[in-house]
Amino acid sequence: MASVATTVNESAARRTTRGVVGSGQSILRILAYNRAGFVASWVLAAIVVISFVAPLVIPEPLPDMTQVYQEPSLQHLLGTDFQGADVLEQVLRGGQTVLIVGAVAAAIVTLIAVTFGSLAAYAGGSVDSVIGAIADVVLTIPSFPLLAVLASLIRLNNPLLLAALIAAVSWPVLLRAVRGQVLSLREREYVEAARALDLGTPHILFREILPNMRGYIAIYFVLSMTGAIYQQVGLYLLGFAALAGDNWGIMLNLAWYRGAIFYKGSFWYIMAPIIAISLVQLTMVTMMRSLDEAFNPRLRR
Repeated sequence: MASVATTVNESAARRTTRGVVGSGQSILRILAYNRAGFVASWVLAAIVVISFVAPLVIPEPLPDMTQVYQEPSLQHLLGTDFQGADVLEQVLRGGQTVLIVGAVAAAIVTLIAVTFGSLAAYAGGSVDSVIGAIADVVLTIPSFPLLAVLASLIRLNNPLLLAALIAAVSWPVLLRAVRGQVLSLREREYVEAARALDLGTPHILFREILPNMRGYIAIYFVLSMTGAIYQQVGLYLLGFAALAGDNWGIMLNLAWYRGAIFYKGSFWYIMAPIIAISLVQLTMVTMMRSLDEAFNPRLRR
């Protein structure tokens, strides 16, 4: 029995290893084959580089009350805001915090959901019941109103704290999805062989089951990041997060509360951060579709 289990386990491990290596080597090739995903990945990379480099090379825009709500010109390509500060410079400097909070929140959500979702599915019994009950309680409460209430009680003057707060209300959906996937994978022969060899729960979860969910996890990471970006921008817009520094959400908040909509030359001051946020989301969703093709051979042409 042990020799049969060992043979099954070794063959399954070889298949898994070949799959991981093959997938890793072909991801870039498949992204390049899918033109939309390839272009989106480069656009997103450019946005990330600009967002992190711009604050280092572009000084903070200085107000000039003689240039309030100027329309686009050679001096100010996207016009000026209610203080006469350059809008383009604010947009270039304003993406860093948004991307950091989105990525950190998505990483925390993925870590919590993958760890406890897989544990609940594999262990079953009381462990599954407790984790499922906690997820159900959080899931039944509307996430953004809950987030707004928590943000009103906590001083969100740190991007990492904001990311942790967003993650705290966003993990149940992914946990449920991971649990369902693990329930399916735990019946596979290589998992049965590992269980027969008594390799232990951590080994089975993190070496046998989760590597076969890498595409699923990567896609949900992108989805979690897009959701976290929308949630944090909503908090900034409503004034629940600290309005300090350069941030696309802060630009929208100031445009709203300063009545920019009533000024003729304020169009690009309002639309520039909206377009920037939409472009980030569009590139991430487009790249996600290409990642789905990279990890799922059935979707390839």
